[in-house]
Amino acid sequence: MIRVLVLATAMALPALPLVDRAYAQEAPAATAFERLKALEGEWIDPDGIFGEKGAVAVTYRITGGGTTVVETFPVGTPAEMVTVYHKDGDDLVLTHYCSAGNQPRMRAKTVSGNTLAFDFDGGTNIDPAVTSHMHSVKFEFLGPDEIRATWGNWEKGKPNHEGVYRVVRKK
Repeated sequence: MIRVLVLATAMALPALPLVDRAYAQEAPAATAFERLKALEGEWIDPDGIFGEKGAVAVTYRITGGGTTVVETFPVGTPAEMVTVYHKDGDDLVLTHYCSAGNQPRMRAKTVSGNTLAFDFDGGTNIDPAVTSHMHSVKFEFLGPDEIRATWGNWEKGKPNHEGVYRVVRKK
């Protein structure tokens, strides 16, 4: 009996690092998703880039039983757009419903410190070699109540321009 127990234990030990590695790979996306969920609420444009200075520019709402974050931006404008964030297995992904009429999908590529960066991973109504579309976004968490987002647009298969905005949580 002891020999069987020792053999079973010895066979199980090599599997333990695989479990730890799988958790380590999932943890950054899970942590980043929790950080996005913490954004829930209204965010103000302190610089007046999207209209009236100090007006609500972005909202974050948690839905889907806590599995989805919905961002609306710029709130109340003719160009208002929605971006939906959620986990896909061990990855964090988004779909951006753009005022340009396309829907780029992105997958988190960098989850490090106070930076969360996504890169293009397909989409609908997009030919990446031709169509103007959002191709990347980088969030910098400047504090619990301040973020900066840099959206990268591509056109004709290469970077075209970036849009940067900074928002602070509405008090």
